[in-house]
Amino acid sequence: MIRACAVADLPEGESVRLDGPTPIAVFHTETGFYAVDDTCTHQDASLADGWLEGCFVECPLHAAQFDLRTGVPSCLPAKDPLRTYAVVVTDGAVFVDAPLPAVAGEGAA
Repeated sequence: MIRACAVADLPEGESVRLDGPTPIAVFHTETGFYAVDDTCTHQDASLADGWLEGCFVECPLHAAQFDLRTGVPSCLPAKDPLRTYAVVVTDGAVFVDAPLPAVAGEGAA
């Protein structure tokens, strides 16, 4: 498990990017926390910099949208799903179950 951030440091409607060999974006939605690969599957763009609406994130580059619960794109131009990661909130911190090392980065949306 990777510690992403404190719950208090990630307000609802925002995101944080975890840098590493495979960057991960963690989102705080009205229904909870979700983590997915940060890079859009259509083209190289950070989803942590995208727009969050409900449980969907819109890529800032070409407006592809992904369901954060499943990683499945809901519209073109993206066709391939994102990898999703289990998120655990405990003792006021958000943890991501990711196999690769990652650290909190600058990309809060």
